[in-house]
Amino acid sequence: MKIKKTVGDHVFNAITYIVMTFVLVVTLYPFWYVVVGSVSSMAHLIKNGFVLWPDGLHLDAYEQVFRNDLVPVAYRNTLIVTLGGTALSMLLTILGGFVLSLKKLPGRVFFTFFFVFTMMFGGGLVPTFLVVSRLGMIDTLFALIVPGAISTYNMILMRNFFESVPESLYEAASIDGETLPGYVFHILLPLSGAAIATITLFYAVGYWNDYFSSIIYIRNNRLWPMQTVLRQVLQTAQMNNMMYDDAKKGVAPETLKDAMIVVTMIPILCVYPFVQKHFVKGVMIGSIKG
Repeated sequence: MKIKKTVGDHVFNAITYIVMTFVLVVTLYPFWYVVVGSVSSMAHLIKNGFVLWPDGLHLDAYEQVFRNDLVPVAYRNTLIVTLGGTALSMLLTILGGFVLSLKKLPGRVFFTFFFVFTMMFGGGLVPTFLVVSRLGMIDTLFALIVPGAISTYNMILMRNFFESVPESLYEAASIDGETLPGYVFHILLPLSGAAIATITLFYAVGYWNDYFSSIIYIRNNRLWPMQTVLRQVLQTAQMNNMMYDDAKKGVAPETLKDAMIVVTMIPILCVYPFVQKHFVKGVMIGSIKG
């Protein structure tokens, strides 16, 4: 039976579409402006201010970006840190979440409290730096991975999902002769696809966007990730140290900065469509069900 909508329903829907369209435009325009600025001439940006379309396809800024020796090296470092860090973080998160989900685990409440306690009280910057230094990780990519290898919040999400899986599945698997590791790999992890995809995205975005760790632990610019290179570009306004003299090449510093931002953002944005279908389901892990 088709329900007839009232005038109030149509008004509400119209207002909703208008508000969401406004939010969409406000959200996407800064990104679009950066993309347009990276392929436009500086004169076009100065003349028009509020720019919706480029005055042509000027790729000189991208050419200069990729001619810089630091950019390919920074990309390599960022990929190593993102892929390696995400893999390590997911391994620790899955193991920790599974162990804490075992209701028969002795001291389960204590261990859960111990992990949650670290969310409220951290060791501090200086003690953490001293630990990293004494472990010999200064000026290594391990310093960008190990200190933040596990997120207690993500581990609690993983634990909540594992707890939502009926125990009868494990009992049935045990009757069929399945061992505990076999149950985890053959049954539990395949059922956890949405949770794993969501938390993997959280970790990957965190590693990709992290620049503070490299500022603290990395002195060698050949070990900088992309975000640190981008930060240097945005801070200096002139790219004399990062790029060759742009004045001679006729490319404005603002255009180069826009190109650097685009180069830094695009890879991680390309990942989202592959996990989008799991994302909504994954972020509802542990929510209250009515």
